Amino acid sequence: MIEAKNVNFYYGDFHALKNINMTIDAHTVTACIGPSGCGKSTFLRLFNRMNDLIDKTRLKGECLIDGVDIYGKSVQVDELRKKVGMVFQKPNPFPKSIFENVAYGLRVNRLGNKKYITQRVEESLKAAALWDEVKDKLKKSAFELSGGQQQRLCIARALAVSPSVLLMDEPASALDPISTSKIEELIHSLKEKYTIVIVTHNMQQAARVSDRTGFFMLGELIEFNETKKIFLNPEKSETQNYITGRFG
Repeated sequence: MIEAKNVNFYYGDFHALKNINMTIDAHTVTACIGPSGCGKSTFLRLFNRMNDLIDKTRLKGECLIDGVDIYGKSVQVDELRKKVGMVFQKPNPFPKSIFENVAYGLRVNRLGNKKYITQRVEESLKAAALWDEVKDKLKKSAFELSGGQQQRLCIARALAVSPSVLLMDEPASALDPISTSKIEELIHSLKEKYTIVIVTHNMQQAARVSDRTGFFMLGELIEFNETKKIFLNPEKSETQNYITGRFG
């Protein structure tokens, strides 16, 4: 389970997130929607501490995974990032073979011997619905894959180290409709094992893949509820206006 409690986040003097409270249940897909610059990607990156890499940022409040404050002094960031995988907007495979892309995290973290690594690569590619397409060309460069295949490869790479949470920042925005459909089917199947949080500008995609949806605007979480309710019967006028295209 993921929780944000009274979260305020600042880039220097800029107040990017304002008093965010959200509880995300295990084995669900939560979508974060809202206009550009509303804070949804900043919120997503809190949960694997990617914002730590940006100068002059500060956090007030608590971000918890399974009841543990991930910004606590005892938390090792490298260990946290094994537990919380991240998939970015554009596919970012390494200049390595397909096999070595997936094996990378295992090797870096010294997780298992050669047999175990081979097993995890196959399991992760299967989980990412890519195995049947690449099983005969594992030694070939990842750059030979299509954009959609590269994105599923990046998902397999994230899954290889056995995370419990998967963060996805616009994972299909750079892909064609067929590849987007495959990513959406994959998200649906992965929630059996993982807790997934996805940022998307595509409201139809949010409606298709998520169980719950949070609508962000100007750094505030305006509304958070079951996806069906958000899209069919929102409680806040701001949400209604955004969903119906009156602004954003």
